Amino acid sequence: MTEYIGINGQQIEIRSADPANPTLGQIWYNTTSSALKGYIFSAGWATGGTMATARRGLGGAGTQTAGLAFSGQIAPGRSNATEEYDGSTWTAGGNIGTARLNLAGAGTQTAGLGFGGYVATPAPRSGVQTEEYDGSTWTAGGNLGTGTYMLAGAGTQTAGLGFGGYQSSPPFGTNITQEYDGSTWTVGGNMGTGRRRLAGAGIQTAALAFGGSPSGAATEEYDGSTWTAGGNLNTPRIQLAGCGTQTAGLAFGGQPPTTGATEKYDGTSWAETGSLSLARRQLAGAGTQTAGLGFGGYSPYTGSTEEFSQANATVTFTT
Repeated sequence: MTEYIGINGQQIEIRSADPANPTLGQIWYNTTSSALKGYIFSAGWATGGTMATARRGLGGAGTQTAGLAFSGQIAPGRSNATEEYDGSTWTAGGNIGTARLNLAGAGTQTAGLGFGGYVATPAPRSGVQTEEYDGSTWTAGGNLGTGTYMLAGAGTQTAGLGFGGYQSSPPFGTNITQEYDGSTWTVGGNMGTGRRRLAGAGIQTAALAFGGSPSGAATEEYDGSTWTAGGNLNTPRIQLAGCGTQTAGLAFGGQPPTTGATEKYDGTSWAETGSLSLARRQLAGAGTQTAGLGFGGYSPYTGSTEEFSQANATVTFTT
């Protein structure tokens, strides 16, 4: 039988209390609690405050402690509700002007951007509307050049990016990229893979696109003019959410089947990490790779919020 001393070159320390300042990888046996413990790198999701309006296909922006949720599908109909998150509780914000679902979001809680989305029937259903949020009120911005829904967004209110999505006529999964300067949308470089129901992260000059139909796994990186291929997701999926940056991205949720799978991107490849507690699709994301926020979605309709974190932590080993 292989022994710990043979692997590590040292015996497991026996002590009556946990060390005050353990080192990464340290293992010990606590005689007071009769438990084998260690100091390891830990990553995962924890439950946050629940939104007042359960919905799917909503827009998201901001950070883990200053998040923004807006519009989306309720059962039945579309919602114009906006909610703001402070790290523990959601409170009502100003209603968005055009209620819609499967729209994209970007920016912050006090300088948010919502654009595109499924607006109404009859056709055209692909929305061109852009709205800007100042922390209390939504106002109209410049219309998208090409109306789309099921698209992804990245960037800020004055340097936004919209890419991919579904149009009311072929090709249904578009490769179009559009750039926003705070008032006007202009055409950017086309994606290599046209798709819808994808997720995005990053900024206008360093964006990340991943997942979506039909490919499910493809990742692309944008430098402000050109998209290039990145590493594929380990779990191919659509209707997922994302946050972070081009070199430190986070992907979570999606389908099929409906999943809570979470992956981290380092600028080259994706690695699996702790899954969402509630598997869901058509959710929204905000924040960073080390402080992410996932909220809303369908599993069925939910207002559930989860917060992602990663840090060194003392854990108890069990069999």
